[in-house]
Amino acid sequence: MTALLPRLPRLLGLAALPLPLPPLSFFLGALTRRMATAHPGMLRRLGDYAGHRFLIDPVDLPWLLLLHPETGAMTAHRRARPPAHDARIAGPMSAFFAMMHGAEDGDALFFSRDLSVEGDTAAVLALRNAMDDAELDLSDELAALSGPLALPLRRALAGAERATGLILHRVDQGGFPA
Repeated sequence: MTALLPRLPRLLGLAALPLPLPPLSFFLGALTRRMATAHPGMLRRLGDYAGHRFLIDPVDLPWLLLLHPETGAMTAHRRARPPAHDARIAGPMSAFFAMMHGAEDGDALFFSRDLSVEGDTAAVLALRNAMDDAELDLSDELAALSGPLALPLRRALAGAERATGLILHRVDQGGFPA
């Protein structure tokens, strides 16, 4: 792993283990649909790959995530029963966040083996390019979903980012509010 990428605190991964999957999937689906609505060019950029199913395997969390861009669905699954998928992307959550926020190049993460890809690599490349073009910012997306709690949430995310070293906002758009 690249020395610059922090590890998700093990305690956080353990705390996530008992989370019930239906509410987690509901939340992830709402977040994914929000991103698709706010960034409609992502689906256009994916083209024929929008109908693919991407298995995102954050190796430091207890579950797998299945992203189906065309339907706006993202669902959580137990590792013991991975769902059918067209491509799998595996690595630490810090690598996914760094790539999503433009702090690390997806190709560099693959060649350094921070991320591994199986299945339809052309689809994964299209997904990565669509995310790059959209200039996603997880903190903005979560704040948009949180309504009147947006400012306290941003402050909490900034604190979490400082405490863990995880990149939770778009790096080329400035920092969090103080």
